Amino acid sequence: MIKNIKLLTVSALSFFSVSFAYAGSYSVEARGDAMGGVGVVSGTYLTAPFYNPALVAIYRRNDDAGMILPSIGLNYDDQDKLMDSVDNISDIIKAVEGGDTSQESNLAAELDAMDGSQAKVEVGLAAAIGIPNQYLSMTLFGKVYAETFVTPDVANDADTLTRAQNTTIDAVSVAVSEAGVNVGKYMNFLGQHMAIGISPKVQRIYTYVYQASVNNFDLTDVDENDNYVNHFNIDAGLLWFYGPVRVGISGRNLIAKDIQTNTFGSSSQSYQYKLEPQYTLGVGLVADYATISVDYDLNELERYVAFNDNTQMLRVGGEIDIMRQLKLRAGYMKNLAYSNSEDTVTAGIGLSPLGLFEIDIAGSYTNEDAMGAYVNFLATY
Repeated sequence: MIKNIKLLTVSALSFFSVSFAYAGSYSVEARGDAMGGVGVVSGTYLTAPFYNPALVAIYRRNDDAGMILPSIGLNYDDQDKLMDSVDNISDIIKAVEGGDTSQESNLAAELDAMDGSQAKVEVGLAAAIGIPNQYLSMTLFGKVYAETFVTPDVANDADTLTRAQNTTIDAVSVAVSEAGVNVGKYMNFLGQHMAIGISPKVQRIYTYVYQASVNNFDLTDVDENDNYVNHFNIDAGLLWFYGPVRVGISGRNLIAKDIQTNTFGSSSQSYQYKLEPQYTLGVGLVADYATISVDYDLNELERYVAFNDNTQMLRVGGEIDIMRQLKLRAGYMKNLAYSNSEDTVTAGIGLSPLGLFEIDIAGSYTNEDAMGAYVNFLATY
């Protein structure tokens, strides 16, 4: 497992260093990630662009400004142990080519076990500067994220060694960079407390494709064949509240975009990536010293058409605030797009020494082959 973590982490960071120069779209926010990823009603005016633009209008009276610089996260998922299989098959191929025919049965078994497997790694960074006010509350934000999916294309040759030699490992990545401004307004409509918000933003969406034999596969080369498009998009949100009770809905990436990757391989193969709207409903109780919230994605996102990367998340989380100095958080999330998906638990803390600044740290755990870590640095004035 440690070997897998090292390979995936180094590969992701290598790829991410290329993507970061263009600035991105996967929301990494350690407070919400510690609470199962909730945020539609439990976020703050600083994190409003990441969850629900209406939240930018909800703030304390003594909040004059704030910033998140930065928020960082890394998540890997290799539950099929694909990286182990790639290493094992590469070693066995060398043994068989060297004349050790006794390894052919092991080679066939490894190929069969690897067929249909998939690995994924995500890495992201975000920043925000908020200026709350009674006229038109505002938060400037920038985000960058990269997701990489790896899967084998196992050959069908009758001879085991030839089958292994003709097997390839395919990798596709998307890196979305975006920057925008989130504006929102509180209103009292027919005696009801409400807030609305909108986040116009510009995006640059990179897609990457990569194919190599088992012996030559190196995930750090995934950025060599890239394509990108520029895109204008909009997020919007609505929030209703009465005392601590909140109900909200957000829509992200409301302008859809289909993107075709470059071709790769001898057959000039390509993939389609779908950037689609995501609608999320949130309900919760948000009090001064305790929060509990539930977010539910109303629709399923497809993303890469040829990969099992669809998402429709159910998220539950809570927070306890101890004297404004220590915050304890925990949560749960599940991907409802697949009936056999495993549950993920999350936890984290927020430290605010003397109220001068805050550090949020979070982790997620699905199993020993699927984990994540996140950290925020923020200050409010």
